Amino acid sequence: MERIKQALERARAERARQPAPTPVSGNAAMQQASAAPTATPAEQVTYSQTRHIEVSRPELREKRVVTGFDPCEFTDAYKMLRTQVLQRLNENDWNVLAITSPGTGEGKTLTALNLAASLALEVNYTVLLVDANLRHPSLHEHLGLPGEPGLSDYLVEDTPLPELLVHPKGIDHLTILPGGRSLLNSAEMLNSPKMTRLVDELKNRYAGRIVIFDLPPVLDASDAMAFSPYVDATLLVVEEGKTTKKEVERAVDMLASTNILGTVLNKSGKD
Repeated sequence: MERIKQALERARAERARQPAPTPVSGNAAMQQASAAPTATPAEQVTYSQTRHIEVSRPELREKRVVTGFDPCEFTDAYKMLRTQVLQRLNENDWNVLAITSPGTGEGKTLTALNLAASLALEVNYTVLLVDANLRHPSLHEHLGLPGEPGLSDYLVEDTPLPELLVHPKGIDHLTILPGGRSLLNSAEMLNSPKMTRLVDELKNRYAGRIVIFDLPPVLDASDAMAFSPYVDATLLVVEEGKTTKKEVERAVDMLASTNILGTVLNKSGKD
């Protein structure tokens, strides 16, 4: 755990040529959080064409989604992460966040979903969670939702965005944009003018909305690196006992075009 933290801090310090910040430890700890200003109340967002799909609380619990649990240490960890993320977003007037990891299987997609669900519990915010892992879209599997149509259909087939959005009943204020079918040219599509325009539209359409993109792992493909300039900040998920110091350093270097919000240490301690 300490090796991973030190690697991230060293890489950031060298890139910015400034002293490394003091880490914040914890089971799902995001490093480098600051004090938060007051949040702006969200507008009421209504999607008239959005598909509403029932997801039972037992199913959410089985999939380890925070809204399926009564308050416990697991949910508290994500509340802490939520608070730290909101502090940094509000402080910088940001509302578009990417979540990725150095490699596969480190828990980034479930982390993205649980952070989005936790943020959606805040009365001042609505959340749009986008599966931007167009090589291997899997976000829908964590909620038992249909994976198609989705983002790839918007980019390739010009399917209207409202027809693609899904609201999982039981998680108020959260809307999902599935990935759709997998694309071999995923990096090119994420870097396309159409995707750039979509990010701008999602960012500015509603006050009080936070947009989270679940991206592919940084070291597996160029997708995350290609897309990272279009988001306000990126959160890096690492796995204790699996992610190495060298992998963290390489990931941070490849994400040099974005603001790295911090790291989430996954599968640590009692988790």
